[in-house]
Amino acid sequence: MTTTQSAVRSLPRLPKELAGVRIPDSRLAVEATELVWECSEELLFNHCVRTYVFGGLAAQKLGIAHDVELFYVAAMLHDLGLTARFTGPERFEVDGANAARAFLLERGASERTAALIWDAIALHTSVGIAHLKEPEVALVHLGAGLDVVGSPGNPATVTVRDFPEKTMSDILETLPRLGLIKGLPALFAKILEKKPHTAYFNMMADVARKHVPGFHEPTLTEVMAASGYAD
Repeated sequence: MTTTQSAVRSLPRLPKELAGVRIPDSRLAVEATELVWECSEELLFNHCVRTYVFGGLAAQKLGIAHDVELFYVAAMLHDLGLTARFTGPERFEVDGANAARAFLLERGASERTAALIWDAIALHTSVGIAHLKEPEVALVHLGAGLDVVGSPGNPATVTVRDFPEKTMSDILETLPRLGLIKGLPALFAKILEKKPHTAYFNMMADVARKHVPGFHEPTLTEVMAASGYAD
């Protein structure tokens, strides 16, 4: 996305509440929303907002108390590593976490708060780990999983089938998916073409195998065999 393109795009006006989930309007929340809109295509922006809404619904269903503002900021910023502005040498989750941490510290957040946001973003694809962390970390994982595949993975504590049809239609009419099923893997593939090694031993390997020519992920057995140890 060019600077000219981002300059002519008007930031969408988010509702104060969607599907019974309050959308924060603090200065920090607004600035996070503006940043994501500036550097992301609309498909990704909508996904980030839906991640927050679905995570909020999961919190209601599962009785998870949390800091609404921090969860919102983490959810909004969780895919910064998929944007041209914030792509770096690490896994996209870590690139995004690093960018979000800098965003928080530049605005006077404490190191502890910045570290919490870092964890929420860096671990959001970590099935089997993220749900055991702090509430805000768990909810970014839950919300993203609900939006992308309809479930946070294993353990599947909640799925989109648990939400009323009216709730789902309100969310998807306000924040259309815009071809996410094909669009998100395309964003992944674009990143992986530049740094295929970041797909080793994580969920991105599946995308790389399908979309990055010549990609080969070494197995754990292969890595151990090449270790040089003579057992």
